[in-house]
Amino acid sequence: MNQIIKIDNVSKFYNRKLKALDELNLNIDEGEIFALLGPNGAGKSTLINTICGILNFDSGTIKVNDLDIIKNYRQTRSLIGIVPQELNLEAFETVWNNVNYSRGLYGKSPNHKYIKSLLKELSLWDKKDSKLRELSGGMKRRVLIAKALSHEPKVLFLDEPTASVDVELRKDMWKVVKRLKQKGVTIILTTHYIEEAEEIADRVGIINNGKIIIVDEKSRLIKKLGQKILKIEINSKIDRIPKSLEIYNLQISNKGKTIIYFYDTKSERTGITALLSELKNNGIQLKDITTEQSSLESIFLNLLKESKNELVRP
Repeated sequence: MNQIIKIDNVSKFYNRKLKALDELNLNIDEGEIFALLGPNGAGKSTLINTICGILNFDSGTIKVNDLDIIKNYRQTRSLIGIVPQELNLEAFETVWNNVNYSRGLYGKSPNHKYIKSLLKELSLWDKKDSKLRELSGGMKRRVLIAKALSHEPKVLFLDEPTASVDVELRKDMWKVVKRLKQKGVTIILTTHYIEEAEEIADRVGIINNGKIIIVDEKSRLIKKLGQKILKIEINSKIDRIPKSLEIYNLQISNKGKTIIYFYDTKSERTGITALLSELKNNGIQLKDITTEQSSLESIFLNLLKESKNELVRP
């Protein structure tokens, strides 16, 4: 499959000290939906803005459709559409004028037939004469997508496309993204929502501290992101995990008074019943049990540890 975006050893510094991107490597396949997950400050928006030419970078190379984004700025920029997080729109202009004007900014000749079909595709046609200040937040986000697609790009970046929108509208946006893929548009989205990546992405990448930790097929990676934590508070502290319990990969915390167990919510068997029985067999008395969803940060650390282990395997 053709790789439409190739990022090799890209680093980006802020104020010559803060390393926002750290020798980052990533390839995006043509026609796929790629979801980029990461906590706040991980480098998601910086990476997107760098690929789109909005931010400069300090070292490495970025190619879009085999064209260097620095040497061939105009060509690569015309291949890209971007939907930013912020709803920055001309409040007193109509939807129709906004989208047509955006097309002209890329040097494209007017194509009212295409703009009409685009607005219909995004359920905006009946709002074409409405001023943007009259629209809801969800409709404004659709206008941002229309503006980004106005010049018929091959690649569309969606930076937190469903942030601050309700669940119903979020699902509508997912349908829009899937239809765009069917039309051959390559889509890269950043998101905080694991379920968003699970619903629409072909592949998922994890970014943290300016590095791509891991990239994998959605089904394999989402399984890892389905972990939950079982916290077992015990009456008497322990210093080590009994040998018969080692198969559960338990961790000790709270100065030996809490046992931590990670389990997969998507698995048919969580292993919790067998674990509790084995704890009883070892004379470990339970005081309290709680469960919580693994934080993204803890999942990132686990994935990073796994990826390092894979690299050192013979």
